[in-house]
Amino acid sequence: MHYALTKGETKMPKMRSHSGAKKRFRLSATGKVKIRKMHRNHILNKKTTKRKRDLRQGGYLASEKQARAMRYIIQK
Repeated sequence: MHYALTKGETKMPKMRSHSGAKKRFRLSATGKVKIRKMHRNHILNKKTTKRKRDLRQGGYLASEKQARAMRYIIQK
């Protein structure tokens, strides 16, 4: 999709941040991608207390390749 400017020039629209990714991932001050651990939403009665306690702590994306891609998607 092109937007017409003066004298027949065209300009592409801005890249949009992924709305779902913005809600699920955050960037730390050092640029790492912070995540919330999964398996903590429902069916918690079969999980041990220790397991649920460990899931409370957040984490970081382990793969630098994934983190780089996520930074591009979030782009604040």
